[in-house]
Amino acid sequence: MRTLRHLAGLLVGVVVTAAVLGGGGWAVRHALDVAAATTVDEKTLWISLGSMAAVGLVVGLVTAGRISPLATFVPSMVLLAWTVVYALDVNRALSFIPSGQSMNQIVLEAGEGARTLLTSGVYALLGVALFIPVLMPSRWSRQQDEYDEEYETSRQGGYY
Repeated sequence: MRTLRHLAGLLVGVVVTAAVLGGGGWAVRHALDVAAATTVDEKTLWISLGSMAAVGLVVGLVTAGRISPLATFVPSMVLLAWTVVYALDVNRALSFIPSGQSMNQIVLEAGEGARTLLTSGVYALLGVALFIPVLMPSRWSRQQDEYDEEYETSRQGGYY
């Protein structure tokens, strides 16, 4: 049962990674467009702020919840590894961002937002914040269930 909990945590970690990289990048790209525009498009502003809130909600639930620590370990390692690559070789780190004519427009917009989050250090900050729950020993063990007790209990002491 413990293995299934960690497998589910691994899958949730992949989803959180996609939400942070894709959803967060897309939302930041559109929020910056609205901020740079002379006239404010309120619809785009509300959609981008709502997307940021949704990503923040997912990250907060995974960080505070009793899911396997792999749910926070996977996105933290992706974000921290990408930040380390950026610190060591800027061109290589930026080459991971999708670009080109064959890509979908939404993916390109998410990539542009991800570039902003990477170069401003937000991914490093978020990676460290997501790594902290991994260090808590209580996250690795599950809570005791009423079914975890021994099959038979006796009122007498042991033989020894």
